[in-house]
Amino acid sequence: MSSKQQLVKLNDGHFIPALGFGTYKPEEVPENKPLEAINLAIEAGFRHIDTAYVYQTEKDVGQAIQSKIAAGLVKRDDIFVTTKLWCTFLRPELVQSSLEKSLKNLQLDYVDLYIIHYPISMKPGEDLFPVDEHGKTLLDTVDICATWEVECHLYLNQSKLLNYCMSKDIVLVAYCALGSQRPKRWVDPNSPVLLNDPVLCEVAKKHKRSPAQISLRYHLQRGIVVLAQSYKENEIKENLQVFEFELPLEDMKLLDDLNRNLRYTPAPFGEGHPEYPFSDEF
Repeated sequence: MSSKQQLVKLNDGHFIPALGFGTYKPEEVPENKPLEAINLAIEAGFRHIDTAYVYQTEKDVGQAIQSKIAAGLVKRDDIFVTTKLWCTFLRPELVQSSLEKSLKNLQLDYVDLYIIHYPISMKPGEDLFPVDEHGKTLLDTVDICATWEVECHLYLNQSKLLNYCMSKDIVLVAYCALGSQRPKRWVDPNSPVLLNDPVLCEVAKKHKRSPAQISLRYHLQRGIVVLAQSYKENEIKENLQVFEFELPLEDMKLLDDLNRNLRYTPAPFGEGHPEYPFSDEF
């Protein structure tokens, strides 16, 4: 089965491509790079595009998709698009208008998956990261019943959560699978660099693959839908090669042992939340 065809069935009967392309843009990345990368990703074979209102890349995603449709490379039904409801729009009366903004940005009539971005409700308004005069995040009181996306990587392999999801026929989607791009707003700069892990690098050397490919393959073999992101054409194409090999059980066990319940994105802006830094193991 080719990378373009490998799908995971959802419990409503629809299918999601097992490998998705992430579109988060760190502040230091030039404005033109996301559109360029998304175009390259679709051309390379990615058919699952993950974006979010707060990434401010929805317009780039929409422009790329429309250009590829116009060129005859894909149809709308070929692309699985995910976007996310941001923390300042979690009040029930704000959800529909927020979705409509995203659809307008994306130039689409619908998205395939719409999820709560982060389990923190913040003060509604135009400011995406509202703070008081002391720089403390302004939180809101909203009862969040469910959040479906979970951080998951070799240092936080979420085994208990994965087992629970499988028992309930819920598909787990992993972000930060490569250890994140380490943006200052979200990630502690002192946290370890996942792709430099010596065990991971040794397994990669053994299979003549990159550490990123090994990390992605590990999650795919566990039945997880995984998001990968890069702005480099060679890495974008390389990430799609994860369907060309399998990891033996011995290597899967080695990688299992790397788990240390380390969360890359507790997000400092959530410090006022009663459950921060969200280190509970589910």
